[in-house]
Amino acid sequence: MMIRCSDPKAQYLAHKEAIDRAIARVMESGWYILGEEVKKFEEEFAGYMEIRHCIGVGNGTDALQIALNALGGGRGNEVITVSNTAVATVAAIEMAGATPVLVDIDPHTYTIDPGCLLKAITKRTKAVVPVHLYGCPADMTAILEIANAHGLAVVEDCAQAHGARLNGKRVGTFGDAACFSFYPTKNLGALGDGGCVITNSSKLAERITLLRQYGWQKRFVSHIRGWNTRLDEIQAAILRVKLKYLDRDNVERRRLAAYYRHELAGCGIVHPKAVAHAEHVFHLYVINTPNRDDLLRYLNLKDIGAAVHYPQPIHLQQAYRHMDFQLKETETAANRILSLPLYPGMENAGISHVVEAIREFFS
Repeated sequence: MMIRCSDPKAQYLAHKEAIDRAIARVMESGWYILGEEVKKFEEEFAGYMEIRHCIGVGNGTDALQIALNALGGGRGNEVITVSNTAVATVAAIEMAGATPVLVDIDPHTYTIDPGCLLKAITKRTKAVVPVHLYGCPADMTAILEIANAHGLAVVEDCAQAHGARLNGKRVGTFGDAACFSFYPTKNLGALGDGGCVITNSSKLAERITLLRQYGWQKRFVSHIRGWNTRLDEIQAAILRVKLKYLDRDNVERRRLAAYYRHELAGCGIVHPKAVAHAEHVFHLYVINTPNRDDLLRYLNLKDIGAAVHYPQPIHLQQAYRHMDFQLKETETAANRILSLPLYPGMENAGISHVVEAIREFFS
């Protein structure tokens, strides 16, 4: 059988009875939109993150768009982020009405290079969106220093970093707001779409809450112009079950990552960099090798579902070729990175098979 790069079904099966009970509880309640399950999940996730406010929305892309709009980062403004990320990051900036400005990455962590961020700031720059990619915290100390000096809002993209820490703090608690996706493959994944915005600002939380549902302060009466992007009750109930196991699952991800690092030492591949004072949560285990394409084909022939995240930087994709950015490190990484299978519930025989196949390839 194919060894998947990620396996959300394995997580469902690990908590099947509790998840099935949670779904049944919602179905029997008769309340399916913005009810008690969403309210309780928002409270529980805010408590987990040690932050004041959590607002559930329809998905991670909407979370970024709404956060930027709430912070005034819309039309006429520039928002700086990276090209080595999911298209959702850039799509959300454009959905907010802003112009994305893409900068290069640190070649070791694949996250935003603070030096490149500094050089890209103009009079039109309103915000920066650092992406904690693959579960690795970006350099928030340097980013915040630059943002504060230039009056920029900071919206953290935490779609791949649920539970990660930097200097003892959860990523997502450094900036003005942070956005999470609960897509099924995420470290904290629903069984459908979902997302949230977190913030310590009561004023910002109030505005985001209005924006997620037509700007309503009371039903059917719009106080401001808004959208329709709501975390539904069933997904919130599922997330409440899985949140209890997030830290345990992240420990398992780190164990599997350590196994890869140890067993593949000497194979000539570059492993994920250990960042000082950070807890990586290994949403993906991304190696770097000039033999990437040949290795990927070899692994696929061995029924190993390795994958590339992401095969083409955003600024080189057809929809974004109007952008004129020279991003050397981003383009170099895109030709060399490869994600190995890693997820909680991965069997020992599976990861051993991956290791053996990689050793065979390089022997």
